[in-house]
Amino acid sequence: MENKNNKKTIRAWAFFDWANSAYNLVITSTIFPAYYVTITTNKANGDKVNFFGHSFVNTALSDYALSAAYLVMVLLLPILSSIADYKGNKKIFMMFFTLLGSAACCALFNFDKDHLEMGVICFALAAIGYSGGFVFYNSYLPEIATVDMQDNVSAKGFTYGYIGSVLLQLICFLFVLKGEWFGIVDKTFAPRLSFLLVGLWWIGFAVIPFTVLPKGSPNAQSHNHNLIKGGFIELGHVWKKVKDMPLLKRFLPSFFFYSMGVQTIMLVATGFAAKELKMDTPKLISIILIIQLVAILGANLMSRLSGRYGNVRVLIGVVILWIAVCVAAYFTYTQMQFYIIAVVVGLVMGGIQSMSRSTYSKYLPENIPDTASFFSFYDVTEKLAIVGGVFSFGFFEELTGSPRNSVLVLGIFFIVGLVLLFSLLRAEKKLNNNSDFSALK
Repeated sequence: MENKNNKKTIRAWAFFDWANSAYNLVITSTIFPAYYVTITTNKANGDKVNFFGHSFVNTALSDYALSAAYLVMVLLLPILSSIADYKGNKKIFMMFFTLLGSAACCALFNFDKDHLEMGVICFALAAIGYSGGFVFYNSYLPEIATVDMQDNVSAKGFTYGYIGSVLLQLICFLFVLKGEWFGIVDKTFAPRLSFLLVGLWWIGFAVIPFTVLPKGSPNAQSHNHNLIKGGFIELGHVWKKVKDMPLLKRFLPSFFFYSMGVQTIMLVATGFAAKELKMDTPKLISIILIIQLVAILGANLMSRLSGRYGNVRVLIGVVILWIAVCVAAYFTYTQMQFYIIAVVVGLVMGGIQSMSRSTYSKYLPENIPDTASFFSFYDVTEKLAIVGGVFSFGFFEELTGSPRNSVLVLGIFFIVGLVLLFSLLRAEKKLNNNSDFSALK
C-alpha cells in the first residue's frame, strides 16, 4: 500500500479494535466470568462441574477451553496467513473470524446451567474468532503507517478498543444493575443479553474497516508449494530470516515469556476476584471499567515514553511493574487491595500490548511483501504463550487447590522475560554503536 499514514485508513483500521474489544471486555474480563462462576457453583458440588462426563474445577475448565482455542489458532494461522499472502486476501480472513466470533457470542445468549457444554464450546469459538481476526489486523500496521508513526498508530488502535469496549460495557452495566428499568425479572437474562449485544456490536462496527481497508497485496512469487503445508514452510522461512535479525531474534523469546504472564492475567483476573475475593458482578464491572479507562492513558503514555527512552527500556520498566502485580496479587485478601492492583494493571496493560506490537513492527525490514507471514509468526508466538500461560494457571490451581499459587508461577514467566529484555537492550546498544540504526532511535 503506497499511501501510508492516511488518516481515513488508520481510523478505519482502529475501528476494528473498537469492534472486537467489546468481546475482550464483556466475555473474557467481566460479565461472562462472573456469570460463569455463579451458575457453575452450588452447595452440592462446590466449584466442580461435569463436562462431557469428566469432572473439573469450574475456573480450570474455562482456562483449559481458552488454551484449546488458542492451540487451534496456533495450528491454523500458519496455513491461513500463507493463503492470505499468496492470494492477497487477508481481509477475507478478518471477515470470516469476525463472523465466527460474533456468532458465538450471540449463541451464548442461550447459555445456562443446563447447557454447560454448549456454553464452554461457544466461549472457545468466540476466542478463536477474536484471536484469528487479530493476526490479519496486526499485519496491516506496517502497510498503513511508516516506521516513525507505528507507535502512535498502534496506540490509536488500542485507544479505540478501550473506548468502544467501555461504551458497550456501560450499556450492559445498565441491564445488569438496573434490569427492573427495562422490565427484566430473570437475573440470568441481563448477562445473556450482554453476550448477544457483544456479538451484534462486534459485527456491526467491523463493517467500517471492512469497507475501507485494502484487501491486501498478493505475494505469489515464493509460494511454489502446497498452500496447506506452505504456511508452516513459510513460518520456517520467517524463522530463518529472524535468526539473521540480531534484535528480532532476542525480542521474540522475551515477548513469549512476558506474554505468558500478561495474557493470562488479563484472561483470569475476573475469575480470580469472583472466586477468591467473592466480588459480585457490579464490583467486577466497575474494576474492569477502571482498568480500561486507565489503560487508555497507559497506552498513550508508553508511546510518549518510548520516544524519549526507547521501546526496550519502557518494556523493561513495564515488566518490572507486572512482576510487582503478581507478588501483590498473591497477598491480596481485600477488595480494596484488588482495586489498587487494578489501577496498576490498567496502566501497564495497554502499554505493553501496544509497545510490543509496534516494537516488533519496527524490527521488521521496511517494505517486506509478506507482512501476514511475519505477523503470523508474531501471533503464533503470542498464542503459544497464551496456551502455556492459561493452561499453567488452571493446572496449578487444580494441583494446589488455590489460584494464588498460579499467580506466582506467572511471576516466574515475567522474570524470565525481563532477563531476556536486558539481553535485547545490550544487543541494541551494541548495534547502535556499530551502525546507523536510526529507525530504532
